[in-house]
Amino acid sequence: MSPTTENKIVLVVRKTRLDELVTRFNTKEQARFYIEHLGADFSDYLAEDQQYKQSVAAAQRILSGVGRVQRLDREFAPNFVFGKHDTVVVLGQDGLVANILKYLDNQPVVGVNPDPARWEGTLLPFTVADLATVLPAVFNGTCTVRNVTMAKASLNTGQTIYGVNDIFVGPKTHKSARYSIAIGGRKEMQSSSGLIISTGLGSTGWLRSVIAGATGIVFSMVGQPIDNTNIKSIPWDTQRLYFSVRE
Repeated sequence: MSPTTENKIVLVVRKTRLDELVTRFNTKEQARFYIEHLGADFSDYLAEDQQYKQSVAAAQRILSGVGRVQRLDREFAPNFVFGKHDTVVVLGQDGLVANILKYLDNQPVVGVNPDPARWEGTLLPFTVADLATVLPAVFNGTCTVRNVTMAKASLNTGQTIYGVNDIFVGPKTHKSARYSIAIGGRKEMQSSSGLIISTGLGSTGWLRSVIAGATGIVFSMVGQPIDNTNIKSIPWDTQRLYFSVRE
């Protein structure tokens, strides 16, 4: 199918669980033996693999009709040079979208759910069938866009890292460490296994789990739940960070 525009589209895909098993055990039969030996249902791996690859093929066919498509496996994303005017389509779970975002600089990202019956995703608002109308809207600038602000951590070595959802600061072993923390003119000594520092987008993931756990603990102790309304409505482009002590 000839593209109707010269716009470049980068289609980001990933390996399925079955692909990873075959890489590890060399053949599908050996992968089946391993999974069934664990008491798991190998047919679920097959069904997931088939659905994902069908979605990839359908997405590539639709995208080829509206622009120039380059397919990118996520394992090559750290070394891939995204063009300034590229449009990025991510076919996968929320984690894949968040992983790809940290390699971009203002390029639009379209998160596509390849298997809505299996996965839910805050960052996957579209299905494969939506691409035929979504991509032209992206190219024309008529779509609604949500900006995302990332967190930046700087080390005393001069290195920097970026976090789309969260940055974890703590020992590799997850054992408790003593440290000093300062914010807003206040400073105190703490001992924990680390800090979870979340962005606005992170409020849809780890931070939400932290608040849910804390709510359950407080409710069981005093019978009064924590009001987490504000956490649910944090803008993705907020300039604020939220930190939690991990224990």
